[in-house]
Amino acid sequence: MAKKQGMAAKKRSIFEDVGTTGAPVAPQVGMIAARSQGWRGPVRGWLIVLFLMIMAMVMLGGLVRLADIALPVVNQGWPPVWALPPLTDADWQAALQTYQASPPSVAAGKTIEIAAFKLVYGWDWGRNLLGPVVAAVWLLGFLAFFALRKIPRGWTGRLFGLAVLGALHATSGIWMAVPEVAALAATYLAPLRLLMNPYPLALDLGLAFVILGTIAWSVFLLGRSEQALLQARRAREGRLFGLSGALMAVAFMQIILGAMVAGLDGGQAVATWPAFLLFPADALYVPDGQGGGLPIWRAVFENPALVQFMHQMSGYVLVAFGLVVWGFALRSVHRNTRFAFHLVLLIVLVQVGLGIMTMLSGTHLYLAITHQVGAIFLWVLILRARHLSQYPLAGSIRKGTA
Repeated sequence: MAKKQGMAAKKRSIFEDVGTTGAPVAPQVGMIAARSQGWRGPVRGWLIVLFLMIMAMVMLGGLVRLADIALPVVNQGWPPVWALPPLTDADWQAALQTYQASPPSVAAGKTIEIAAFKLVYGWDWGRNLLGPVVAAVWLLGFLAFFALRKIPRGWTGRLFGLAVLGALHATSGIWMAVPEVAALAATYLAPLRLLMNPYPLALDLGLAFVILGTIAWSVFLLGRSEQALLQARRAREGRLFGLSGALMAVAFMQIILGAMVAGLDGGQAVATWPAFLLFPADALYVPDGQGGGLPIWRAVFENPALVQFMHQMSGYVLVAFGLVVWGFALRSVHRNTRFAFHLVLLIVLVQVGLGIMTMLSGTHLYLAITHQVGAIFLWVLILRARHLSQYPLAGSIRKGTA
């Protein structure tokens, strides 16, 4: 009996040793949580600064183009920021005379007052100044995060990709800014002559929106940890994600058509609504400057009335498809996702209203630039809604956030 009690005591001591001996063992975290998260917050803030600076460049570029006096910073080389703007009245008068003698000004056949010239000159000089500043902010930020080893794992290549996109965007800007490059393009695209403007404008604005979209998506991703993103992805709404991607494509096409309209002064050519719903006359004709016409396919890109017509029709398609996507979004179980798509539909309707007002006003400068800024907000809101359909934010029924 004593032997059995000794064995029982021994067994109890074994279990007691297992449960009490040694320091408690901390639970092991997952591989994703174990990864280096880096400075997600500071990197995110740095990207937001870059986004705002590029947005300012787009706005200043739009103001210069909508002022309809070509590029006033002339005879300065590139980038013109290396030379200070005129500082005296005599210098301003000389700059104005130089501009008025330039081929774009002579071809346009327009005069400009010195006050308006100073204003648009400042816009253009500021835009050219922002280019090198944006490059410096990216370079210094990237090098600092890289040297401190604070770039989140997997983000080095993504952040470097922004530099590649920025270089491409700068190259497209050279097409418009450097007279020698523009003259060379005009030589090989002789039939276009001054109608060469829509092509570099569409390329320049398209690349700007690609960069803005890339930065915005990165900002959304960096707003949560990788572990939180992985958990959120399990609730991914695939159909809504796909539909929002298609909506992005329609919106991007509308943005490119808007750039083509600006390059062709399509807003000046047509200022009626809704009579313009009818297919415009002579929509398939583009003069070649020698008494004849260019091939019909060129009209799709170079006839102001036709490009404006396509821009309007694309706007109506955007509204119709936006309503369809919004209808699907109403079925989402996530309150934040539904609200994101509410905002998308709202800004789509606002943009249509601004577009109509801009056209009826004969492309009023401040209406037109507001319409352009609205396109940036729409682009970001679509991306935000798409992000939330991919990585939903879980709500709580008890708190009323589901």
